[in-house]
Amino acid sequence: MMVGITGTPGTGKTSVAAELERRGHRVVHLADTVQPYIIEEDRDRQTLVVDLDLWAAEFESLDGIVEGHIAHYLPCDRVVVLRCRPDILRQRLALRNYSPEKIRENIEAEALDVMLVETIEGQLAGQILELDTTITSIEECADRIEQFIRGELPSSYGSIDWIDYMDLNA
Repeated sequence: MMVGITGTPGTGKTSVAAELERRGHRVVHLADTVQPYIIEEDRDRQTLVVDLDLWAAEFESLDGIVEGHIAHYLPCDRVVVLRCRPDILRQRLALRNYSPEKIRENIEAEALDVMLVETIEGQLAGQILELDTTITSIEECADRIEQFIRGELPSSYGSIDWIDYMDLNA
């Protein structure tokens, strides 16, 4: 079974995946797989443009977890979408030295559910779990993902609403 962990940058994908890897799960970090598929690099905007169609078509399915903000483009059996309240996400991204423009772009994407919507559109089986990482520990997120993988936690998404936290003037 291939399980994707996706979400806006800063929601905790890498941290949660590291915990799952520590627990013995096979984890592939998608950032390590896209280099041959980069078609444009915009250093000023801190953005890589990847040929997603070619990358997804050539990605070898695996039994394990694929982690990255484009994991939902792969034919995963289940997908976990990590979410984070925009004001906290802003703090996390600032600590990573994201530019104000890039922070704003990611805050808007999170507030507008962009990753969730893209996941729903591409996940025909509907096996999606949405987790709020704002105050949930890495260990608890990993616990829930393991329950979801085992089929002990049902698909659940669409209940997180960040629109009230969106501040386009900030």
